[in-house]
Amino acid sequence: MSDSTLDWFVHDRFGLFVHWGLYSLGARHEWLMNRERIQVADYEKYARHFEPDLYDPAQWAAQAKQAGMKYVVLTTKHHEGFCLWDSKLTDYTVMNTPYGKDAVREYVEAIRSAGLKVGFYHSLIDWHHPDFPIDGHHPRRDDPNAVAQNEHRDIARYREYLHGQVRELLTEYGQIDYLFFDFSYEHSDHDEIWGGKGAAAWRSEELLALVRELQPGILVNDRLGIPGDFVTPEQYQPTAPMEVDGVRVPWEACQTINGSWGYYRDNHNDKSADMLVRMLIDGVSKNGNLLLNVGPTGRGDLDPTASATLEGIGTWMRRHSRSIYGAGPSDFTPPADVRYTQRGDRLYAHLFAWPFENLHLPGLAGKVEYAQLLNDASELGMRVIDPSLRAQNTGIGGQPEGTLTITLPVMRPAVIVPVVELFLRD
Repeated sequence: MSDSTLDWFVHDRFGLFVHWGLYSLGARHEWLMNRERIQVADYEKYARHFEPDLYDPAQWAAQAKQAGMKYVVLTTKHHEGFCLWDSKLTDYTVMNTPYGKDAVREYVEAIRSAGLKVGFYHSLIDWHHPDFPIDGHHPRRDDPNAVAQNEHRDIARYREYLHGQVRELLTEYGQIDYLFFDFSYEHSDHDEIWGGKGAAAWRSEELLALVRELQPGILVNDRLGIPGDFVTPEQYQPTAPMEVDGVRVPWEACQTINGSWGYYRDNHNDKSADMLVRMLIDGVSKNGNLLLNVGPTGRGDLDPTASATLEGIGTWMRRHSRSIYGAGPSDFTPPADVRYTQRGDRLYAHLFAWPFENLHLPGLAGKVEYAQLLNDASELGMRVIDPSLRAQNTGIGGQPEGTLTITLPVMRPAVIVPVVELFLRD
């Protein structure tokens, strides 16, 4: 994978993840089948009732664009094994539901028409397939005869199915820009799973070669158990730029709004637009992307909380996106409660806390030509305060050598995170 292939990814910084499947009808987490140890025959009731009459991927695209997102990633098949496209390798597809149409084709056409990059998520795991061996993640893991059941399951047959479905997805829908495999769990420092599966189970080298052959320009994540084009921290915020073997790598944090990926009607542990904007900024300041998830309802639309959250983020992005798109970390060190991003000769100071009148920026004295608030392009005063100056009464004391002081208005701008745009000298 060449660096140029990653150009759009590290430029765009912000994408929409969409987890949608039969679990949306259960409305109580995408791992519903696992958590409740549901038998395949019982879980199939959701396929008989899958009728998303409000599914409108053009509306999803519009909501993503309004939020400032540049790419969208849809779950073609999650761990439940249900396929949202017209797969010829199984009957367990959207074609055999009351909806009866290829939802992936509709999605691809809508996202591409909106000028957004098209991404697929595809599960390496399949709890519905009769040849997928039972392990510590499988819904049948607690059955008294779980090990005995595996005598009739053949990972080689399942692997052929897995590779065949990836071939379908990457040959039937034109150019696909992004592929998120999920996931390998052969070994873990956090939660060791019996019967865990990794690169050998999937024949990941062979699978990745197939992907590259079918879609030479595609980006692939790191969850095949072998290195990918970027790494994928999930449900936590990295504290520093991410590294592999001591080398900084592109990364993308995948995050949810309420803690569940699939639609969860009764989960109201929602992150605010304010928190998510800060997570986006913090990630870009550390050379990362944000892939923010929504879980459409069983009828196919976004719930009011998700819609309002995207709208809130979009209101901020409309005035501040140039501190995000094409931006990355800066070599300058920000003060406390500030995150820097930089794009060429423009340095962006994101103020997580609003100081009283004076913003002191170490190491920037003599290096800034002009300063303004990004939200309205209003000029901000600049000065360098003599380090030897003593504080007295209403007179501010000296600042460390090399400090640039920006004069801020007392009233904080009415935006989620105010941004100071600094034009650096040549």
